[in-house]
Amino acid sequence: MLTITEFARQYNVSRTTILYYERAGLLAPATRTENGYRTYGKKECVRLKSILSYRSFGVPVSEIAPLLESESEPEQEQVLRKQFNALEDEIKQLRKQQKAIVTVLNQDAKMTPDILSKERWTELMKTSGLSDEDMVNWHIQFEKLEPEAHQIFLESLGIEEKEIVVLRKRFNS
Repeated sequence: MLTITEFARQYNVSRTTILYYERAGLLAPATRTENGYRTYGKKECVRLKSILSYRSFGVPVSEIAPLLESESEPEQEQVLRKQFNALEDEIKQLRKQQKAIVTVLNQDAKMTPDILSKERWTELMKTSGLSDEDMVNWHIQFEKLEPEAHQIFLESLGIEEKEIVVLRKRFNS
């Protein structure tokens, strides 16, 4: 039998993760000692391996319980197909963002407001397949990863300083 700390270490997860899976109803200790300590055995090890496997596929915690309880391959296949499709959609979204970045990178390195305005930028992003929400997400990521470069980029679009301040606050919230 393993203590919760030993159990967590064996599977390279935190104690908090084990407790989270317990609260979510996915994992329970084999026993509790007289003083309330949790212990885990082989059965729990197998179950945790399954949970971690599903999590590595990106399956949400809320959808794992039925997979663990069911030995129905069609049900497991359905959940995994759903996850596969969700990942496919996310990849498509990321490809759109990459395409938008490539479009910008292919512009003259010394962009001036006359060459690429805010309106032209928006038009380029839309023709690259990005929706208004996608463009906001793009700016949020740009602001988070490269705030100084994002400032310079916004200035290069000819946006007034007051509007840039408002936009950057929006992208930081």
